[in-house]
Amino acid sequence: MLKKDAEDYKIESREKFHKQAEKYDSGNKGKHARSLYESVLNKLDELSFNNLLDVGCGTGNLLKLISSRYDVQIAGVDLTPKMLNIARIKLGDEADLKVSDSEELPFDDNKFDMVICTDSFHHYPHPEKVLAEIGRVLENNGMLLIADPSVPAPLRQLVNIYFKLSRSGDVKVYSESDIRRLIEEAGFVSLKYEQTGTNAFIATAQIKK
Repeated sequence: MLKKDAEDYKIESREKFHKQAEKYDSGNKGKHARSLYESVLNKLDELSFNNLLDVGCGTGNLLKLISSRYDVQIAGVDLTPKMLNIARIKLGDEADLKVSDSEELPFDDNKFDMVICTDSFHHYPHPEKVLAEIGRVLENNGMLLIADPSVPAPLRQLVNIYFKLSRSGDVKVYSESDIRRLIEEAGFVSLKYEQTGTNAFIATAQIKK
């Protein structure tokens, strides 16, 4: 099999979520993402923010929960138009929603004070570019929150080999050391990493400019 490049992964992700969009909110395919919502909301309860961006917002489920829980401005981006169409129906004019590659966020510098990324970071072929873009759109001292799958070694290595052979759009499940290195190299500080349940983690960090 030929080695996949970044565009291959993005095409696979777009095609997969296009097929899953209509049943994502209730079907098995969106189950892992939904399992993270409570942990993400509990973590947001500990933080202060006024203007939040959800990178990889999908059908807008989490943004809808955030909108009903906090009096803040919200925005979201996703690579798959069909997922965002559902989010627009759900959120109306509550959120600024844009179809976008996470490596090229369509927002001005220093626009947000909170960026979240829930169950999508493992789809990004260039995570360092995504983190650089997140850092750009965050104001100084703004917060990043990533919630993503966690798999113990050596099973993690097998899962990552499978990702390379599949057409799932999944790129890599990261170890704690991977996540710490990527986030810190992107200019974030005060990083906190914790397991949530048996198969996911939440990492938070603050950007310093």
